[in-house]
Amino acid sequence: MDMGQDFRRMTDKVHKPTEEEIVSFIGERAKEAWLEIRRFIEDHYDMVPETVFYGAKYGWTIRYRKGSKTLCSLFPEKRGFTVLIVLSKKESEKALSIREELSSKIHELLGDTEQLQHGRWLWIRLFTTRDTDDIKKLLQIKRKPKKT
Repeated sequence: MDMGQDFRRMTDKVHKPTEEEIVSFIGERAKEAWLEIRRFIEDHYDMVPETVFYGAKYGWTIRYRKGSKTLCSLFPEKRGFTVLIVLSKKESEKALSIREELSSKIHELLGDTEQLQHGRWLWIRLFTTRDTDDIKKLLQIKRKPKKT
C-alpha cells in the first residue's frame, strides 16, 4: 500500500473534531507519533493547542502559537499527519547547520525547500515515530523550550 497517495484530511468545516476523532482518523500506526509530538510541545512550551479550520484543501489543524508567533501546525490525515514548521531566515540557517544530525528525509526537505521572504515552509508527513526526533530538533530551533 502506498501511503503517499492518501492525502485525505478532516475537511468537514461544520464539525470541529475531538482529539479522539483525530486519533481515530490518523490511525493506529501514526497515533504514537501524533501523541509524542503533542506531549513534547505541551511539556516544553507554554502553549495551548488551538483547533483551527484552514479551509477546504487543508481541513482542520491543531495549531500551537503564542501571541502572533506560530510554533507549528499539525494536520491530521488518513493514516498519518503533516507537521508544518515555518522557519525564518535565521532559524533556517540554524537548521541547515545541523543538517548532518537529521534524517536523510528531513535533510533533503531542508535543502529542497526554498527560503521565501515569509520563511521556509517545511511540510513534514509522518506515518510513524521515525521522524519525531527531527521534528523536536526543528521545534527547539524555532523556539527555545521552557526550563523544566
